Amino acid sequence: MSRIEILNLAGLRHDNRRPYELRAIALALDTAPHADGSATVTQGLTTVLASVSGPREPRTKGGGGGGQAHDRASVVVEVGVAPWAQGQARARSRGDKRLLEIGAAIRQTFEPVIMTHLYPRSEIAVHIQVVSADGGILPTAINATTLALISAGISLTDYVTSLSVGLHLAQPLLDLSAPEERDLPVLVVAALARSGKLTLAQMETRLHVDRFEHMASLAVEGCAVLKEEMEQAVKASARALVDRMAQREIAREAAAE
Repeated sequence: MSRIEILNLAGLRHDNRRPYELRAIALALDTAPHADGSATVTQGLTTVLASVSGPREPRTKGGGGGGQAHDRASVVVEVGVAPWAQGQARARSRGDKRLLEIGAAIRQTFEPVIMTHLYPRSEIAVHIQVVSADGGILPTAINATTLALISAGISLTDYVTSLSVGLHLAQPLLDLSAPEERDLPVLVVAALARSGKLTLAQMETRLHVDRFEHMASLAVEGCAVLKEEMEQAVKASARALVDRMAQREIAREAAAE
């Protein structure tokens, strides 16, 4: 039996969203100054910080990736969870199986999208830090990774956006919270913005193929909405950078006079 009321008589979820309504989202780039690129994404009450280092000299041999290649960059992903983000759940260390699975999913999602051939004999390291968790950790981490890679100036073939979708009876629900994830079959989709092609489709329960196709299609539509939000955040970050550079140039010229 469900621990929460998934949909009430008014057709609303436990957080008063409609079935296809996404959680509130906040996007910020360059939130970790020590990294080559970074971004913080908040979806609902889940917040993830992604930071990127590289391309750089390889520091690992096969850790988090598939070994080193001479004609392309290797992608390494590490995932950590802040102690305060885990609530009453069992504490997860860096070697935790679930965190390793999330890291592997992120790496497999981005390896075909990053133009790794442009960075031979190098390593691109992605560090994910879950700051708060209320469902959708993997899709939020994927969205943060996209923005962090853009922040780092890493060449991508396209935006990658990600969203979760669940099924309650015959009703799909987009962008699940933690209570919904515990009670429903969950599909996590990552899609390329221009083509809508999937780079990730992860599901841990069985589902009829017709249901799967419908849920995946809805998730791709939701990913398109996220892409617009992410593109606006990138443009705003670029404008702010241009403004800072212009102000520095003005200050430099004034100091020279």
